[in-house]
Amino acid sequence: MLYLAFITSIFASIFLTVSLKMLSLFRFIRWNPIGFTSRYHIFEDSHPLISWIFLAILIFFVTFVFYLIMQYVHNVPPFITSLVIGALFAIIAEWIIFDLPAELSSFKKLSIPFMVMVIITARFVFETASFHYQAHLERNRLPYKESVIK
Repeated sequence: MLYLAFITSIFASIFLTVSLKMLSLFRFIRWNPIGFTSRYHIFEDSHPLISWIFLAILIFFVTFVFYLIMQYVHNVPPFITSLVIGALFAIIAEWIIFDLPAELSSFKKLSIPFMVMVIITARFVFETASFHYQAHLERNRLPYKESVIK
């Protein structure tokens, strides 16, 4: 099971990192995805590729933890959880990045394309976790009732 979580998290982190690069390249977001490295004095003097790799590793760990948590939440449809958790995660991330006040007018400054990319990534991770957990349960189910003695 951890192998699937690892592979899913790798692909999700690569997808989200490349998406962030494209969003910043075409100016769909007004902030630098690797700007936290200069803010927190991490890899300041290194090549930007190192900062992007570090960002991909951070995203990997976050998606890995979400995968492990969400495989056990099978009562709620993954679509709803990915929509809610992905949107909340994107809103909180941009709220911290922009240091916005807690006002209704602050929502106008949030980036819709960034939210969509985070929700797509969350949906991929949550759906995969839910599917593989259900498949694992089906695989271990007995072909006869448990009360039957064989």
